[in-house]
Amino acid sequence: MAWEQTIGRVSFINCEPLFYGLEDSWNILPAPPSWLTGHLLRKDCILAPIPAADYAKNSDELVLVPDLAISSKGEVGSVLLFGGKPIDEMETIALPSDSATSVTLLKYLISKRGLSPKYVEMGPDLHGMLNRCDGCLLIGDRALESAREYPELVELDLGLEWKKVSGHPMVFGVFAARRDSDMDKVKLAYDALIERLIKFETDPKVRQEVINVSSVKSSQDASRLERYFGEVINRIEDEDIVGLESFLASACKMENQITLAW
Repeated sequence: MAWEQTIGRVSFINCEPLFYGLEDSWNILPAPPSWLTGHLLRKDCILAPIPAADYAKNSDELVLVPDLAISSKGEVGSVLLFGGKPIDEMETIALPSDSATSVTLLKYLISKRGLSPKYVEMGPDLHGMLNRCDGCLLIGDRALESAREYPELVELDLGLEWKKVSGHPMVFGVFAARRDSDMDKVKLAYDALIERLIKFETDPKVRQEVINVSSVKSSQDASRLERYFGEVINRIEDEDIVGLESFLASACKMENQITLAW
């Protein structure tokens, strides 16, 4: 079946190390993070990175594969709150519709400060959002681009703030599969992605190629991307699992335990 040869991917450069050079035998389904959850549940793909917050909502139907994630140990650089005034003066904050985790995380972090602004869901556009609201949340390539053009508007890096509040890394995206999938097929997709990640981590030529491709896609220069691929990490380790469990329990109110595919 075609869906068993299809892997979902976030349509941002944060997944480029996993997908650059992927074998042609695999179909790639690019989409915003939250859209991928629906694609996975509808069997449009066999494996996909989805928002951790969406996993919390659908944990009865999904399992996680090990090793792979979209995470940060602190500063993430591409999940940012922008605004023309300090956070404690923001009465309204615009939220994008393309990421459940970042929205959930922002609301949690804001509540921890004892603040209760009004949230407005909008399309992810810096100027449109700030025309209507005091602050706005942007993620992915749009956040990188906006931070490059308007660094003075960056009020909060959510990865760094989560680390300060919780003491843990932040896992924004998890790689999930349906519980009823053929796990041998899921493992093949996992193997294909982990092979590319290892190449990125160990082969300087491949790493440079990924940076070059990402620069063209995002208009970021090589030095910023070299730093960015140290901020956004596609591996999930023991300390990240602890951070993920903390986020799922505290911000998402998930009561289930994480279930791994193997």
